[in-house]
Amino acid sequence: MSAKGDATKTAIIRAAGELFAMKGFKDVTMTDICDSTGLSRGGLYRHFSSTEEIFNEVLLDEFSFGEAIARGESAKRILFDAFDRIAVDIIDPESALTFAVYEYAGTGHAEFYKEIDERARKNWSDLIEYGIRSHEFKRVDVNKTVELIMYYAQGLKLWSKVLGLDATQARNYADTIAEILCK
Repeated sequence: MSAKGDATKTAIIRAAGELFAMKGFKDVTMTDICDSTGLSRGGLYRHFSSTEEIFNEVLLDEFSFGEAIARGESAKRILFDAFDRIAVDIIDPESALTFAVYEYAGTGHAEFYKEIDERARKNWSDLIEYGIRSHEFKRVDVNKTVELIMYYAQGLKLWSKVLGLDATQARNYADTIAEILCK
């Protein structure tokens, strides 16, 4: 795909992610995505065949640290940037994909969710191992720490939709993980 094609695909994924967060999975249409991106239907269908395909890309794109690690960025900086993104989802649950994720789960995509879980585990594991190698993180049980990071965040995101959690809970999450990981 050309650079322009890649940029268009990225713009579609970003715009669709915002729509899915706002409306949920079931209520987003290809027309909504066309309206949001300014693309014609043909332009959109050149890249994606359905909202389901776009949603899959949105979910697979979340929390990929490989490029930042490859650039040699600080493991702590990458971690704290991730905390900032998670905090937005906790503080403003209307901007989070949490509802759409649970809605989509009800449509019978168990294998896809296993793929997302495996990819997220790998991304977080890679970051933690990178931080250990760069001496920014303590030696920890990587698998247990990954589970804590992922499922603690998901719980906060879900409950924020119900209870309206605030910056305190987001900060407590970041502080807890930082105490476990950071030297």
